[in-house]
Amino acid sequence: MTRPDAGFDAIVAPAAATDPGEPHPLTRIDAWWARMLGTPLRQRLWFWGGPVAVTLLAAVLRLWRLGDPHSLVFDETFYVKDAYTLMNLGYEGSWPADADTSFNAGKVNIYTAAGSYVAHPPLGKWLISLGLRGYGAESSVGWRISTAVAGILAVFIVAMIAHSILKSTLLATIAGGLLAIDGHAIVMSRTSLLDNFVMLLTLLGFWAILLDRSQSASRLAAWLASRSATGRSTDWGPAIWWRPWLLAAGLAFGLASATKWSGLYFLAAFAIYTLVVDAIARRRAGIAFWASGVVFRQAPVTFLLTVPIAAAAYLASWTGWFRTYGGYYRNYADVPGNAATGVFSWVPHSIQSFWHYQQSVYDFNVNEHAVHAYAANPLGWLFLARPTAFYYVGQAQGQGGCSLAGGCAEYITSIANPLIWYAATAAIFYLVYRVIRFREWRVGLILMGMVAGYLPWLLYTQRTVFQFYAIVFEPYLILGLVFVIGLVLGRRTDPPGRRLAGIRVVAVFLVLAVLVSAFFYPVWTGMQIPTWFSQAHYWLPGWR
Repeated sequence: MTRPDAGFDAIVAPAAATDPGEPHPLTRIDAWWARMLGTPLRQRLWFWGGPVAVTLLAAVLRLWRLGDPHSLVFDETFYVKDAYTLMNLGYEGSWPADADTSFNAGKVNIYTAAGSYVAHPPLGKWLISLGLRGYGAESSVGWRISTAVAGILAVFIVAMIAHSILKSTLLATIAGGLLAIDGHAIVMSRTSLLDNFVMLLTLLGFWAILLDRSQSASRLAAWLASRSATGRSTDWGPAIWWRPWLLAAGLAFGLASATKWSGLYFLAAFAIYTLVVDAIARRRAGIAFWASGVVFRQAPVTFLLTVPIAAAAYLASWTGWFRTYGGYYRNYADVPGNAATGVFSWVPHSIQSFWHYQQSVYDFNVNEHAVHAYAANPLGWLFLARPTAFYYVGQAQGQGGCSLAGGCAEYITSIANPLIWYAATAAIFYLVYRVIRFREWRVGLILMGMVAGYLPWLLYTQRTVFQFYAIVFEPYLILGLVFVIGLVLGRRTDPPGRRLAGIRVVAVFLVLAVLVSAFFYPVWTGMQIPTWFSQAHYWLPGWR
């Protein structure tokens, strides 16, 4: 396999069919492609057309029949109803015991003003409420449209990130296309849970880190040039303050944390990553005290550029709770005996109550060990050991429009496209070897997405967690897979036999991936299908 540092852009970059500087003649496919992209206008059209096309495909797969089933699915029972009370009360209100049946029937105004205990911050529910406001809480499309839009946007962003890393529009299109057709991403975009928002916001933060990496390198070079021109010392290196993309990353990770606390892992992981990248850049630039310069000069600046804006974003998501008085624990410190005494007695009661709430939520999340049929140990996530069944309704002949003697089923499972998922998992393991062997920055950056999105969950193997949490790191699985696809494709300057073999392998893989997605699509979208056909998707015991 070729090293990508040699030029990923050479995989499919347009070139003259008879370039005298190339060691091998172009294959017919490459020569045809070079002619197709023979003008700057066509190249621009392809640059945008490929990613836009797969984004439109993602929109069709996520929006078609989005309102089916017209029933709160899995944890929609919490988040949709919480979003509705947030919209009306400014905080999450309580619901009677039989609320789901009434809510499904369109009787949505049966909540009470009593605050409800919630285990996740409000931002994701505020985003869900946008759909409720636009379509009405009686509409199941309104329940899910916000998460669908998040999933559609993620496809385009993954394509743009892939292009930034790999410098290939073809690979960018493949990356977006694989995310567009994968079942895990489709189900999470068609179900009103919080995790799709966390995925999108952390992906935006990842993109900002990628952009900051290039910008900070340029600013370091400019600083060194100015010092060299004046003869001033460069021993410690600069403290670079003007890093707008780093600010953007802090904001994105803060917003992710305001949706689910797992966003904090991305903030911590990429703050460390940024400092390591800064240290390496300074060492390569010849700065004598490159390590201590980062620790004592750049690290405090990086902290100030990321953490305060992330904290502000988190606190801002609780504005409704602070501005009203009915939220859970809102008046906790007002109860005699609960307020702090001594050195912290000056802290406003609202802040004390908020702090108590956050401690309570932390204790709940860490100690959640409830037994659940679809709980999935994080060690099995990469192997699809226990995907989550979100919805199942069996129907006998004559019921619910079923005309089959063997009965029908409406089934929604968060199982990923097995071919894409297992290939991506294998690619990630290969990239771990590759980053050790070659130390390629592209590989390291992709793996950092996996580190932030997956590794922290290995600390909670005894906690009740679910396979669908993996949506937060799925974009990096896809990026890792597409990196390897680029290696398999090779470069247009490779020997024609090797190049054609790579193209054939990738083409066969992509066709099979599409066919597998077509086979699973009915059980990703709750279509009414024969019972035997729903059972044909149980490939492993844990998939039932």
